[in-house]
Amino acid sequence: MEYTAIVAFAITTCVTPGPNNTLIMTSALNYGIRRSMPHYLGIVFGFPAMVVAVGLGIAGLFEQFPFLHVILKLLGAVYLSNLAYQIASAPITDLNITEGKPFSFLQAAAFQWVNPKAWVLAIGATVTYTIISDSYVLQVLSIAMIFLLFGSPCIMLWLWFGASLKTILQNSLNVRIFNISMALLLMGSLIPVFRDLYIQFYF
Repeated sequence: MEYTAIVAFAITTCVTPGPNNTLIMTSALNYGIRRSMPHYLGIVFGFPAMVVAVGLGIAGLFEQFPFLHVILKLLGAVYLSNLAYQIASAPITDLNITEGKPFSFLQAAAFQWVNPKAWVLAIGATVTYTIISDSYVLQVLSIAMIFLLFGSPCIMLWLWFGASLKTILQNSLNVRIFNISMALLLMGSLIPVFRDLYIQFYF
């Protein structure tokens, strides 16, 4: 295995915008770092667990039954679209009043399974950086560990950035603009998914 390449892949993919980073930044702004920690930990541990599951068999299941992947992709797109609407339309309160409820650890971990970017990364990493050999299981576990060790600081940057915005966005209009911007960013991340679904259903 080329560990340097995998580390570079993990860092660049985890630090770039996507559903996880958008949601954790929004959570940090609206609920603060402490209340958002279960959400953060759910991502940090949930995605490596997904990598292991995908690497050890789920990807093969999708090869045998492609429609399962299409169904999951459709459910994920619908769920994320609804989530974007909830973010954009959420009632705005004083940022010092911590109303509402952020994702729990289990919710954030389960979210990985409807996150299109997580699927692309998990399948892409295990297909690209493993070879079929006696050490295949160890290779998959190594990739998951690399994502845990190097991906978690990248996600923490987004958590910190969201919390730091709390000192800047001190009025309801700015918070509303921020939430709508994050909702649009989340929907933007779904454009490739909707395009793939359109091609699969109509061509």
